[in-house]
Parts: sequence; C-alpha cells; structure tokens
Amino acid sequence: MTRAHFSLFLALRYLKPKRSFVSVITVISILGVTLGIAVMIIVISVMTGFDTELQHTVLGFEPEVNIQSDGPIDDWRAIIAELDKTPGVVAAAPQVQGPVIAEHEHIVSTPVLQGIDPQAELKVVNLKSLIKEGTYDLSGDSVILGRTLADSLNARVGDKITITGPGNLRAILDEVRKEGSDPNSTKKLSDLKGEVVMPADVKVTGIFESGRYEYDANVLFVSLSLGQELYAMEDAVHGISVKTTDPYEAASHVKDALNAKLHEPVFAETWIDRNEDRFDAIRIERTVMFFLLMFIVIVAAFGIMTTLITVTVQKTREIGIMKALGATTSQIIWVFMMQGMVVGFFGNLTGLILGITAVRYRNEFRAWLSHVFHLKIFPADIYDFAAIPAQIVPRDVAIICISGFIICSLAAFFPAWFAARLDPVEALRYE
Repeated sequence: MTRAHFSLFLALRYLKPKRSFVSVITVISILGVTLGIAVMIIVISVMTGFDTELQHTVLGFEPEVNIQSDGPIDDWRAIIAELDKTPGVVAAAPQVQGPVIAEHEHIVSTPVLQGIDPQAELKVVNLKSLIKEGTYDLSGDSVILGRTLADSLNARVGDKITITGPGNLRAILDEVRKEGSDPNSTKKLSDLKGEVVMPADVKVTGIFESGRYEYDANVLFVSLSLGQELYAMEDAVHGISVKTTDPYEAASHVKDALNAKLHEPVFAETWIDRNEDRFDAIRIERTVMFFLLMFIVIVAAFGIMTTLITVTVQKTREIGIMKALGATTSQIIWVFMMQGMVVGFFGNLTGLILGITAVRYRNEFRAWLSHVFHLKIFPADIYDFAAIPAQIVPRDVAIICISGFIICSLAAFFPAWFAARLDPVEALRYE
C-alpha cells in the first residue's frame, strides 16, 4: 500500500466510524458546504442573467448610438448624410420622442411617444420581431403599444385611442404670461387659437412585448410625421438612431467620431452610456454577493475543522500507535487533510447539482411559491423582467467550486498539523 493509499484508507475509515457521532457531524459539514456552493451558484447565475438579459433587451429595443440635442434638430438630413460616410455606421433613422397623454375609455396614461420612420427604423432596431399582436403598421394615424400599456388602457388591436401631445403649449403659456404682464402686447393669445395642436385619434395596429417592463408599460410608437405634428416640430426631430457594425467597440468608435464632428448642443452617446449606472450597479452587486456568500462556505469550513478536531482527540491513541510504528508526519497530515478534502469534494458535487437544478427550475419554483403562499414574488414592475433571468457561466461555477474546495482543504490543515505533531509517547501514556 502506497503512502497516498494508506492516508486515504484511514481518512475514509475515520469518516464513517461504527460507534460514534462523528459521522453525523460529517454529514452536517457536507450539507453546510452543499448549501454554500448551491446558494453561490444560484445568486451569481441570476445576477449574471440580469446583466446579460438587460443587455439583450436594451439592444433589442434601443439604438446602439443615439444622436440627440437639448432642443430640436433641424439639419437632421445633413447629419444622416454625414453618417453614411462614417466608418462603422450601418444605418440611421430620425425620431421624435417625448411624453404624451394617452386616453382610452376614460382611462388615462402618460407614456413616452416615439415617432419613427417605420422602414428606416427597421434597419436600426428590429421592432417588427417584437410584435405579438397585430402587425407592424404605422401608416396614417396608427399606433403600436407595449403590452403592459395596452392592458392598462384596456386597448386591443383595432381600438382607437386619443393621444395628446404638448404641441405649441409652451408658446401659448408664454403668451399668457406676456398678456398678464403687458396688456399692450402686439400679439394676443387669441391669435394663437388656430395654431393649437389638437389631440390625435389613432388606431391600434400592433402590440409589442420587449420583455422589459419599463418599455412595455411606457412606450408607444407612431409615424414620424404624426410625432412631429403632436410636438409641433414641422420638419425637425429630437434625435437620430444609429446602428453600427458592432454594439461594443464599433459603437464607441462611432460615438467618438461623431462627437468630433457634431457641434453643441448636438451630441452622440451609446446604449452603454445611457444604461451605464444600471450595468455598474448589477456588476458591483454581483461581486459583493460573491464575497458575502463565500462566508457561508467559510462557516461550513469551520464545521469541518470542528469535526477533525473531534476526530484527532478521539484518535489520539491510534495516532500515537501509527507514529510509533513509523508513520511519517506527512502521512498523518494527509490522513486528516484527505478527510477535509473528501468532505469538500462531496459538498461541492452535491452543491453543484443542487445549484444547477435550482437555476434550471427557478421560474417554476417561483410560480409554486406564489401559488402556495398567495404572494407576488419577483414582480415585473419592480425588477423590470417578466421572468427571473439566469445564466450559468462555466468559469464562474469553476471559481466557486475551486474556492470552496480550497477553503475546505485549508480548514482541514490546522487539525491535521496538530495531530501530526503529537508525541507518540505522550499520546500513549494516558491510554
């Protein structure tokens, strides 16, 4: 029997004694490691899923680069012509964007209107793929609503809703103030009566679902001309959507190139810039949760250490006999080290299986909890997703399992070192 086989043989014997409670402690130690590894895999996978799903959802709905200004952009056609010459730019589309009032059956909501050129926008963002009811049709006085917004307005495909835009409200309010301060003003409020932008009755031609509550509950699409009319912008736009060859590096290069050409107050920003705070928050939370949850494994490691200390006390006589028969210090150390490593191995294995299984059936488990306890778990209006996102990254799982195994092995080292230093004479004296 080799030294390694000798140490492993004794380690396994000590882990399953016949007449002792140590085996119960061993099972508890394995369960502690199992829970620690499983919880870490579940939490890290969910946090990674949040980050990945948020990126996919944003890229599926927002342009990679957006050109905007503090006010209307009048020369947007010249800017688009310049974009066509910019390396890395695939397509560009104008848009009008801003809050409006939507009403249907006396139900009022305040969504964000996006006036787009339907064909040009398809080259930037594939909104057509998000349509779940109706068709992608913005011809004439038509509107496409988010699913949650449509439900809140009790509107379906074919219904008509009323959209009220700000139009020239600011100009009217300015005239009200002028008449109040200067009754002799040459331009009277009555002169603007014919210029008031009236609400538009539009037909719902489609309902989309992006998978993100913020979009589905707060966005509606109309044609570019109708958006300009509701905002009394004539031929101006609020911004230009840009698609690039790559949403990461190319988008950043295109943004820098455009900002070098554009003049204030017009500027360009990427989809990452617009959502940077949320991405950073998720990644920071993910890192913090990793280190916090690692303490669960450390607590389990203390359980392993307690088990091995108990074993070394109980096996003092056997340790003395082994040393008297010529067992080396390294062999004694490996006997107890292997106990900790076996516990760590099986704890990692069962934790890995439990964690991956829980991630796989996370939404089914959420539905079961909601049904049993009659609670709304993971509400979309708070967490912004209809389902719990998750992504298992092999690299993250490997780091979690290897870290857990190392911690368990280190926890076993100290009792092993204590046992190996026992003097065989002292160990046998009191037996």
